[in-house]
Amino acid sequence: MINLISDTVTKPTPGMLEAMMQAEVGDDVFGEDPTVNALEEKVAQMFGKEAALYCPSGTMTNQIAIKVHTQPLDEVICDEYSHIYQYETAGYAYNSGVGINLIKGTNGKITAEQVAAAIKPRYDWLPISRLVVLENTCNKGGGSYYTLEEIRPIQELCREKGLALHLDGARLFNALVETGESTQEVGAHFDSVSLCLSKGLGAPVGSVLIGRKDFIQQARRLRKVMGGGMRQAGYLAAACIYALDHQVERLRDDNERARRIGEVLQGLNYVESVRPVQSNILIFDLVEGLTADKFLEELKVRGINASAFGPQTVRFVTHLDFTEQMMDQVLAVLKQI
Repeated sequence: MINLISDTVTKPTPGMLEAMMQAEVGDDVFGEDPTVNALEEKVAQMFGKEAALYCPSGTMTNQIAIKVHTQPLDEVICDEYSHIYQYETAGYAYNSGVGINLIKGTNGKITAEQVAAAIKPRYDWLPISRLVVLENTCNKGGGSYYTLEEIRPIQELCREKGLALHLDGARLFNALVETGESTQEVGAHFDSVSLCLSKGLGAPVGSVLIGRKDFIQQARRLRKVMGGGMRQAGYLAAACIYALDHQVERLRDDNERARRIGEVLQGLNYVESVRPVQSNILIFDLVEGLTADKFLEELKVRGINASAFGPQTVRFVTHLDFTEQMMDQVLAVLKQI
């Protein structure tokens, strides 16, 4: 089967497996796993921050960041499509006791003007606006991404108003290979960054939370209480180091393949519309009378798996294990249906 359900389905490459097998490990709960320590130091330096923390998932790094940045009865400002709102089981309320203030942006992206309008005045009967969260790239927004030019006015507003700014960097490098911007530049614009390594970068497990030293010290305690303290995690961290060293630039291929599929879909009579394709996520809407479930059944009998994103909406995600040969097969099937 050709799997376009998500870029989370990738498997380690031979080189990555070899790096994992050769990893030197220790007990990371005691801070004694040298490979985990090397990953955290590497990522912190990449983003110009003081420290970093390796965690099992991006949901955990996001939830820890929210907890450190806020107090109960505060609120988080984000786009209505944000992963922290859509796909983290209301963890902001469960873990941190905070509310959420949703902005209706454009394809998952918000502006400084919208953030300014969302900040609440200080009344006893209102939550305190404390944290803004941006997502790069935005999953539900169809892989849309912010440029630094778009981020900068939001950062300046947050600094002026005393709000923290967190980046959910779920597919950050898919954006950076398009913009040409550096990790140092990104880090300079945020108080904290969550960097996922288990999607298009191909590592089997893990995200890294990046920030100030005191921020990460508190984050370590929260990782432990959430059950995220791992022991010989260096085997997994070695895969993440390998991904950062060898598998960033090839994300351009994933983005380009998604664009090519989108161009074909735009000319097919069963497709109503194709959302803008900016990275490796492709979302399209089917014509009236054709459901996503029916369409996905047609794909599956032809050897292709994908996911529904609504009653008549389908998502494809290109990734490391989606080859050029598979690409040709997908295009042929789409034209045959």
